[in-house]
Amino acid sequence: MVRRILIVDDSEPFRRTVGELLAARGFEPMDAVADGVAALAAVSGDCPDGVLLDIHLPGRDGFTVAASIASVCPAAAIVLTSSEIDAVPSAELRNCGAAAFVPKMELATADLNRLFAGQSELGHD
Repeated sequence: MVRRILIVDDSEPFRRTVGELLAARGFEPMDAVADGVAALAAVSGDCPDGVLLDIHLPGRDGFTVAASIASVCPAAAIVLTSSEIDAVPSAELRNCGAAAFVPKMELATADLNRLFAGQSELGHD
C-alpha cells in the first residue's frame, strides 16, 4: 500500500487541507511543495510512494513535472489533480507517467488507495 505522499500544488491552503485529508486516511504526507522545481528537489534524494500533483503549476505544467518525477522515481504512483478540468485522456496519463487523475472537488470522497494504486477510471480516451 502507498504510504508516503508528496503534495505538489501552488496553493498553500490546498496543500495544508489535502495533507490533513491524507493523514486522516492513513497516508503520511512526505512534503508539500508549490511548484515543479521544488517537487523535483524533494524527490531527488528520497522517492515518495506517491505524488498528488496539480496540473496547473507556475512554470512547468503538471504533465511535464509528472514525466520528470516518473523518470527519477519510477515506482511512485503519480495522481494528477485539477480544479479546472474533470477528466484527462488515459493516453495522456500514460504518456506523462501518471497512474490516475481525480478532480480536486472529488478528493474528499475519492478512494485514495485505489487512485494511488492506478485503478482509476477517471481518465478517458
